[in-house]
Amino acid sequence: MLNSYVLLTILGCSIVTWLPRIIPFALTKKVAFPKPLLNFLSYIPICILTALLLQSVLIYKEGAFPKVEMLETISCIPTLLVAIRTKDLMKTVIVGIVTIALLRLVF
Repeated sequence: MLNSYVLLTILGCSIVTWLPRIIPFALTKKVAFPKPLLNFLSYIPICILTALLLQSVLIYKEGAFPKVEMLETISCIPTLLVAIRTKDLMKTVIVGIVTIALLRLVF
């Protein structure tokens, strides 16, 4: 009983996660968007990545100025260099993960 319940839960969660990611691509594949809208939408990935980066680099406490996480900030340097040089998201993510892992291991 427990195994089938866990399996159905994982399957249900997979479907719920997968559908919102696939349906927009399927629906918009045949639609031609105006150029200004496409230009606007091109900024969304960088905005999301910037928000995620700031969330991991800054520590927010109510009533205080945000503090900077030093290890995360240091790991941004090689990650940014790889991103600028290669313009490859996978290499950038791997360098970021490896860099922060090594820094946390050492410090």
